[in-house]
This record gives sequence, structure tokens and C-alpha cells, in this order.
Amino acid sequence: MRNQKNRQRKKSQARRQPPATSFVDYEVEGRSRNKPRSRLSKFVAHHGWVAKTSLQQLLVTPLSTLLTAAVIAIALSLPAGLFLLLNDLQTIVVGWQGTAQVSVFLKKQTTDSQAQRLSRSLKSWGEISEVRYVSAEQALQEFQDHSGFGDALSILKENPLPAVLIIEPSRDHLSSNKLQQLVQKLRKSPEIDLVQLDFQWIERLNTIIALGKRGALLLSVMLAVAVLIVIGNTIRLTIFNRRQEILVTKLIGATNQFIRRPFLYTGFWYGVCGAVLAILLISILFLLISGPVKSLAALYNSPFQLTGLTLQDSGLVIIAAIGLGLLGSWIAVTRHIQLIEPK
Repeated sequence: MRNQKNRQRKKSQARRQPPATSFVDYEVEGRSRNKPRSRLSKFVAHHGWVAKTSLQQLLVTPLSTLLTAAVIAIALSLPAGLFLLLNDLQTIVVGWQGTAQVSVFLKKQTTDSQAQRLSRSLKSWGEISEVRYVSAEQALQEFQDHSGFGDALSILKENPLPAVLIIEPSRDHLSSNKLQQLVQKLRKSPEIDLVQLDFQWIERLNTIIALGKRGALLLSVMLAVAVLIVIGNTIRLTIFNRRQEILVTKLIGATNQFIRRPFLYTGFWYGVCGAVLAILLISILFLLISGPVKSLAALYNSPFQLTGLTLQDSGLVIIAAIGLGLLGSWIAVTRHIQLIEPK
């Protein structure tokens, strides 16, 4: 009778016993179980417990967790936002490339009949899709209408402007090399005085965009190193605060891999929180500037508007943040765990 009461008392105490909340508790609890479990179920249960416990420990100190996540968010949002802006700008440039034109200024002694004949001849070239002839009188009239110097031009004795051929290259000849070849071919014509390619400024803008992307990539690397340092220092302080717990866990036979796991999940949760904040910051940034950008585009009769973060972009931000969190925590915990050994 007494033995039966003792067994009942032990069972009631076991029910009231709180779940494992540390390395030591989980190791002792796992060794005291007698129920056979598969290797996969043990693996899933252990990782689930470690992930949950790591998140709970971060929530105990919400301010420090928020500050660390904010550092990751800022480090991600700056280069990511810059990349998105440059990509949006590049879409405009790609659209402008389709409107590349070549202005061909004819010699003053070229007559209208000769210019018309040259225009028909150029239309037969495979590199050219369209040719528009602007006579000297039409050029002068357009200049007077749009320049605001109509009264000054009226005192001139003769028209100083030459006739012009506006050439639109075919879609297969919009690259820089092919346009340069077309310009060289046009310059061989005896009626042509000057050939001006209205495409060089687009090439310069493309070069500036490429330079901006190179700078954004360099900024990303520098900020990634800063994130690794911050996360590594945070994990190092966490290891120092739990030094005694780690020593006891090693005394009962825990491996470095077992002890490393919770700290890796801590870096994982830092990455998740940082990614959420980064996506929020980028969305707020694009929301604030989308209105002025749309108004500026309307002044140039352009339907351009910022695209912002897509689902794919958000996924890349999350992957980058989690990767930085795991890498920073792995570097820190691998270095410092090995220094903690029971004597």
C-alpha cells in the first residue's frame, strides 16, 4: 500500500514538473525517457524544441533583440533599395534605347531633289527602318517656333540651317557597335556633311547605372561584414552569460554540435526579424518617394512608376538576412565553444 502511494506521488510530481528550458534540462530529460523513438522523430523534436526555446530567450530581452535586428535591417535595406532604384531606372533606359535616332545634316549645296533621292536610297538599307526628311525651310520654321528667337532669326539674310534626315535604326541594329558602324557607313555619302548619333547620352547613362550597381555591391559587402561583426559579438556575449550552463552540459556528455545548435537558431531568428524589418523599411521608403517620382514622370509624359519589392525580391532579402544571421552565429559559437572545457 505504501509503495503504491509512493508511485502515485512520483507520477503527480512528474506531471507538475516544467518542461526543459536549457541545455542541461533537455539532455537530462532526453536520457530519462524510456519510450523508444525513431531517429527522425528525435531529430524533429529536438530541433523544434531548440528553435522554440531560442525564440523565447530572445523575447525575454526585446529591446536588445530589436536593436540587433534593426542593424541587420538597415544593412539590408540600404543596398537593396539602391539596387531596386537602379533597376527601375534601367527599365527606362531600355525603353529609350528603342527610340535611338541618327541625325544626318546635309551639305548646303544639296538640292531638295538630291535629298529626296538620298532619303529613298537610305530606306532600302537593312540597318534603317525609317527616314524622315526635314528641309532647310522646315528646320528654320521649327527652330523659330520652339526656340523663342523668331524675331532675331528674321533679320538674317539667308537660312543658316541645313536640310536634315532623321533616321531610325531597325530593332536589330540598336546596339552601340552596330550604331557606330551605321554612322561610319553614312559618313561615306558625298551629300552628307555631319552625322550625329542621338544615343551617346544613353550609353553614358548606362555606364553611370553600372557604376552605381558596382558601388551598391561594394556597399553590400561592407555592410554584410558589419552585420557579421554585430551578430558575432551578440552571440559571444550570450555564450559568456551561459558559460556555466555549457560547462554542466559538457560534463554530462553533450557534444559541441549539440551545444552549438541553439546559438545557430538564435542567429536564424535574428535574420528573420532583420528581414521583416528590412522589407518594412524598403516598402515605407518606396511609398514615400513614389508620389514625387510619379509627378516628375508626368512632367515628361512618361508612365514610369516605381515597382518596389516583388515577391522574389522579398525572398532574396529573407534568404540574405537568414544567411548572415547563421554565418555570424556559426563563426562566433565555433570559436568560443571550443574554449569552454570542463577541468
